[in-house]
Amino acid sequence: MIPVIVGPTGSGKTGVAIEIAKEIGGEVISADSRTIYKGMDIGTAKPTDEERDGILHYGFDLVEPNERFTVADWKAYAEEKIREIRKKGKVPMIVGGTGLYVDALVYDYKFETSGKGYDKNRGACTKNLNGRTGSLAQDDYEKYPDRQEMCAEYKIFGILWESEELRKRLRLRAEQMFSDELYEETKRLIDKYGWNNQAMKSNIYQFAWRLMQGEISRENAIRLFVIDDWHLAKRQMTWFRRNENILWLPLEKVKEIVIKCIQNEQRK
Repeated sequence: MIPVIVGPTGSGKTGVAIEIAKEIGGEVISADSRTIYKGMDIGTAKPTDEERDGILHYGFDLVEPNERFTVADWKAYAEEKIREIRKKGKVPMIVGGTGLYVDALVYDYKFETSGKGYDKNRGACTKNLNGRTGSLAQDDYEKYPDRQEMCAEYKIFGILWESEELRKRLRLRAEQMFSDELYEETKRLIDKYGWNNQAMKSNIYQFAWRLMQGEISRENAIRLFVIDDWHLAKRQMTWFRRNENILWLPLEKVKEIVIKCIQNEQRK
């Protein structure tokens, strides 16, 4: 069994995944369309080396913010890492909030590509569902909700929060993220890439930069970012709620249930 842990941004996926991985000998593959970018560390809430606590993570720092990276690229990468992790006798774990990445893997979406295998420089990829073909982008939460039969080796666990509690978590995280380190990271990214790419515009950096320019106060920057993060969380939950194969659990139950399911599979 390959456990897949999903949920909205700020729900605690990374922390509980690390706890589980330490118990079961797991390694984590991130299913997050923002942490794929190099140099975007604080602004995308990548876990630090200390927070990872010795657990290997994959799916971070795959491309530059101005490089194209498709859903098909991520699926090929994830499948490659699953094979590598299993060869080491470890348990692969998929963890993230990008629903399209997760669906592409667990429902084994088929893509028409110009190349074979993982290639970060590959061009546009398409998926055909029920006779419809279209381009897939990494943050496209609304297209192609169709799902066929899920691959039997995956089991999806979702982290469920009451709306008000999740808002509080997002606010607390935002207050911690707005720091000198974030401002330095923002400046480095803007100096190198400018604003001419979507990766920079659709993230915390837009609010940090406005604060750095004196356009808004720190309190207002946090407020605007929390609103933006909350809208992302709602889009993610809209996507995940369409999936009847997700077992929804409160955060405090996820570790216990995931470990129990894995142990039951190992006894078979």
